[in-house]
Amino acid sequence: MQIKYSIFEIKKYLNKKGFIVKKKKKIKTQESGLDNLSRTFLSSLIIISIFFIAPLVINLTKEKMIFSKDYENNSKNNLKKLLENKTTKLDEKLNKKFLYEDILTFDEQPSDAILLSAATIEELFKSTNYNLKDVRKNKLVKPISLDLLPKEIVKIENAKKRKDFFIQIILPLVIDENNSIKLDRMKLFSILNKSKNTKTEQVWLNMKFKQYGVVNKDLSTLKIRMDEVPVSMAIAQAAKETGWGTSRFAQEGNALFGQWTWSGRGIKPADAESDSTHKVMRFKVLQASVKAYQRNLNTHSSYKDFRSARAELRDKRKKLDSMILTEYLDKYAETGKEYVKILQQIIRQNDLKDFDDAKLLPSSKDLESLI
Repeated sequence: MQIKYSIFEIKKYLNKKGFIVKKKKKIKTQESGLDNLSRTFLSSLIIISIFFIAPLVINLTKEKMIFSKDYENNSKNNLKKLLENKTTKLDEKLNKKFLYEDILTFDEQPSDAILLSAATIEELFKSTNYNLKDVRKNKLVKPISLDLLPKEIVKIENAKKRKDFFIQIILPLVIDENNSIKLDRMKLFSILNKSKNTKTEQVWLNMKFKQYGVVNKDLSTLKIRMDEVPVSMAIAQAAKETGWGTSRFAQEGNALFGQWTWSGRGIKPADAESDSTHKVMRFKVLQASVKAYQRNLNTHSSYKDFRSARAELRDKRKKLDSMILTEYLDKYAETGKEYVKILQQIIRQNDLKDFDDAKLLPSSKDLESLI
């Protein structure tokens, strides 16, 4: 016969004999086991993560180093130094080799340019309801792009009529070029905000470095040079350089801004000295002249102060004011400060600042591309 003792009786007997019996804490044991298991799992996870992430980090760091070696983005610091006049290296050097290559290529493209008479152009403006009064009011410009100036503009005797007619022709061309630069500038800022760029973006950057004559792939210099020109300032300069479209250079060579060249392609000034080698650049279409003008202001060393003043306005989030920026065009003509005064007078007298905020309506070609 078996005698059964309860746990309590066994414990009491052992205590009498001098043994200390403690109650086993099962919960703590379970918790301890769970702690050990958690620690083991966490440690394993960390080790696995290190082996998995380390190659990615090394690869990313390597790619960043490669990118920064090619395109060092110190644009904000360099721009700040420029505005504070703490550096002379920024926007200083110019590689002229490819400066106008894209513009000359554009100008040499097969063109169906037709020389329209002034009467035909006036009828075109009327049929499309394109007039400066409406533009000043609603800030919208009809996308009428003319390739050539009409010969009859010289014969328009009424000064106001001739001026308005000239502005109507030039205005869409200037805004269109500003729009192209604006799109490029947006793309540039998108690239600047990335730590790594695609091959396509790097190819695009290299192309823009060439177009703007940027040395050493300096992004801050490209940022300063790749910018718009106030519409009112461009129209004023075109008006001054061409006599509101009546000059020989404008009529024979679509030269709206009187840019000089020392190559064979140009028009020799009638009053030039016999030993003079410079000519006025000629173009097949007016748009090429506008492109070359903007590239000239955005790259030539004579207009470095102009670009610096423009960058400062941008930095302060202010509008590009033509009355401020024309102050830095004294090197554009031999008359210096007198030339600046004339430009500002043209802007004021003809209320050209009314067109600074004007937008170009999309053309039928632009709309087709969206379909």
